[in-house]
This record gives sequence, structure tokens and C-alpha cells, in this order.
Amino acid sequence: MRAQSTPRGFRVQIGLFGRRNTGKSSLLNALTRQQVSIVSEVAGTTTDPVEKPMELLPLGPVVFIDTAGLDDVGALGEERIVKTRRALDRADLAVIVSDGGWGDFEDGLLEEFKRRRVPVLVAFNKSDLGTAPRLENRQVKSVSVSALTGDGIAELRAAIVESAPKDAAGEQTIVSDLVRPGELAVLVVPIDKEAPKGRLILPEAQTIRDLLDHHAMCMVVTESELASALANLRRAPRLVVTDSQAFSKVAAEVPAGVPLTSFSILFSRLKGDLAAQALGAAAIGDLRDGDRVLIAEACTHHPIGEDIGRVKIPRWIREYNGTRVEFVHTQGHDFPEDLSSFRLIVHCGACMLNRREVTARIARSKAAGVAITNYGLAIAFCLGILERALEPFPAALEVVRKRRTREQSRPASESKTSSLERNYAY
Repeated sequence: MRAQSTPRGFRVQIGLFGRRNTGKSSLLNALTRQQVSIVSEVAGTTTDPVEKPMELLPLGPVVFIDTAGLDDVGALGEERIVKTRRALDRADLAVIVSDGGWGDFEDGLLEEFKRRRVPVLVAFNKSDLGTAPRLENRQVKSVSVSALTGDGIAELRAAIVESAPKDAAGEQTIVSDLVRPGELAVLVVPIDKEAPKGRLILPEAQTIRDLLDHHAMCMVVTESELASALANLRRAPRLVVTDSQAFSKVAAEVPAGVPLTSFSILFSRLKGDLAAQALGAAAIGDLRDGDRVLIAEACTHHPIGEDIGRVKIPRWIREYNGTRVEFVHTQGHDFPEDLSSFRLIVHCGACMLNRREVTARIARSKAAGVAITNYGLAIAFCLGILERALEPFPAALEVVRKRRTREQSRPASESKTSSLERNYAY
């Protein structure tokens, strides 16, 4: 895949953080050699995070994120801080930008990134105006730079390459570990109103590329062609992967001995925590009238017709347990700070997000005691085929089976509420 077209979810995400007016925007412009961010002497010029994808060799595809100052003030300042804090969740590498000073604010920011296990680099900007302090006993690399004169920019680029986590944009295995070279995967791709005309959606395209890169074979069919395609094969495919919305029809046509899963479940493993999200799907059975369910989408497409997040999944959940559940929707990088009002979070496959942001959301859900699952897992559970869809992933399947065994051995007198609370304590 060409670097300039690499999706953001597969790029190393480098965030610039710090106080207002320390020169974060000027530094981004200097690093990218472009006027990406507006620069002004007025504190608080940057409002929404500004992103700039580029190729940073030898690291590869990256995206720089310029953020508002975390010391912003006022009502609008609070809103800017909220957006900056969301950027904390997706930074693979944090660059703390200071204009030469260092105090409790910077120490607090440094500790925040250490708590999140995010690699940190300090850039002392405006070196043309003075000498940078020494960060003794803080175990963090620092570079003195001047966005104005260009001094130290080359050294900062080199430090970013050196400090970035080596696995952040490493080998992305979607399905190639399940389908060996020379083996066949059948991919079921429905063509409906939401399918982009003339293109495949990103998870489908990336799965095909992963198979081809690892010398496996793939056959792409719509659900209406699946039965004929399977009948014409001399031997069964190693794996069938379907769009989750076609799970019911595909499961009925794929022989029991052929492993079956969905694109969304593959991306739960790639971007998040498959075992935790598989357990979260079981919480659908414990929902009660009045419970709130958050549907979180990573992309910002305009919903039309039978939209999966706004129409189909709510319908499947209501049909499964017959309850009157309230559904709340978010898109893109928006994700509620307070999750305590929700009983369940159903996340999309997150093809547009990086792994760090998805795992941060899962961790926050666990901390709040809220179960979290994803589209494919939720659909498979509602259709009664979750365990079959997890057969290619023995570890996650075992976790779900143990949970089912515990539930079956639970005394009939035990309340549904206590079952629900225990499920969220996974």
C-alpha cells in the first residue's frame, strides 16, 4: 500500500502536547515543511486537533496531531481541552512541547503518558531565545529546537524515529495467520446501498491485501453467489469471512466443518481485545427495559436506509431480548467521558482508528464496569452463532464457553441483576 494512501488506523500517530503558545503549531509546520497549522501570537489559536499525514523515513507512514493547550481557560477552553484529551487516547508517541520552562504542569503531563505507557519525547522549542532546562531523574529524552530558525528540527525528526514504538506500525496481521500460503479464503461481500460505488469498504480491501501479501488465495463473492461458489470448489476453503450483516444466510450455507467468522470480528482482534469484546456480547442477554446502549462508530458516513448501527443492530438486540432499550450514537473520535450511564457499548470494527485508541476505550469501559463488544460479535450473539464465529480463535472461544458454563451452573434463584453486574466485571 502506498504510504500517502495508508489509512490513519495503520499510521504511527504522533501527538504534540503542552501549554498554550509554546509553539506546537509552528513546530508542526517546521517538521512537515508545510503551513499545516495556523500560527499566531494569540494564545489558544489552535482549537480542534489538526492532523497531517506524511511519510517520515525510515519510520514510515505517520500522522502528526497538533493540539490545543491543555492549560486553556474559559468555557471554550474547556471544550478545546476535551478534544485534546481525546487525542491522548490515540497517540502512539507523545511530544511534550515547552517554550523553555518546566514545572508541575509538565511533570503532570509526563506522568499521565507514563501511566498510559505511551513513549514520550520532550521538545524545548524557542531555543533561539534561551537555554533549555535539564530534566534530571525524569528518564525522558529531550531535544532543543527552534521552529523559527530551523535549528534542531533534523535532530527532533531523528529522535521521533528513535522514540516511536517499533510495533505501532509494524506487521498488521488481519487474517494471514489463519490462512497459510497456497490456502483459500472465501470472502462474502454484500453489495448494498451503503457499499461505496466502485469500491470495497476498508476492512474488505485490507483483508484481501493481507491475504495477497502472504501468498494466500481469496475468492470474493456476494452472499447470493456463496452456495454456487462453495459447490464448485474441489476442496473446502480454509476459512470463510463474511460481512456481519449476512451472518445468518452465510452460516446456513457454510458446512459445519468449515471455519467461519466476520470482517468485524477479525478487526476486533486486530484493533482491540477479542476475548473481552466477545464476553461483552453476552451482556446483550442481560439488558433490561430502560438500559442505555452506546453504539460507537469510528467513521463519519452519512447513514442511509437500513444503516447497521442505527437500524439493524438496535433491531437485532430488541428482537433478541424483547426489551425497550435506549440507544445512543457517537461517531469518529467522539466518545463519552462518563460511561457510567451505559449498560453496554457496541463498537464498530474500528478500521479508521488505531489500536491504541480502541484499547483505551476498552480499558475505560472496563474501569467503568460497562461491557463492551463490537458489531460482528453482537450480531453473532443475537443470531445464536457466537461460538461458531469464534472457532478460528480458540482462546476467545474458551473464555466465552467458560462464561456460559458458569451461567448454566448459577442457581435459578440468583437475580438477573447480580448476573449483569458479574458480567461487567470481566
